[in-house]
Amino acid sequence: MTGTGRKGDDDDRVFKALASPIRRRMLDILKESPRTTGELCAMLHDIDRTTALQHLRVLEAADLVTGRKIGRERHLALAPLPIKRISDRWIGEYARAAVDMLDRLDDR
Repeated sequence: MTGTGRKGDDDDRVFKALASPIRRRMLDILKESPRTTGELCAMLHDIDRTTALQHLRVLEAADLVTGRKIGRERHLALAPLPIKRISDRWIGEYARAAVDMLDRLDDR
């Protein structure tokens, strides 16, 4: 199965976003809890705010992070569905086979 059309483009954006250790660290931080943009940038000690915002744009383009404005702050949250979609595409069949095998063992 090859990625074509919109779905393939979406997967390409997710893989591009996940290719960067800094972006993966940003996702790990947001996995712990939602943060404001300022909080997230402050937690990334080794990069400046401008660089952090560039990485954040890549994550948002891949739909891995959602943001909403509350007053003057922008609140960010992890959006795991693109990763689940990729997992389902390549790992889902193996997971189903493992569950089926465990079910058969339980029947014995």
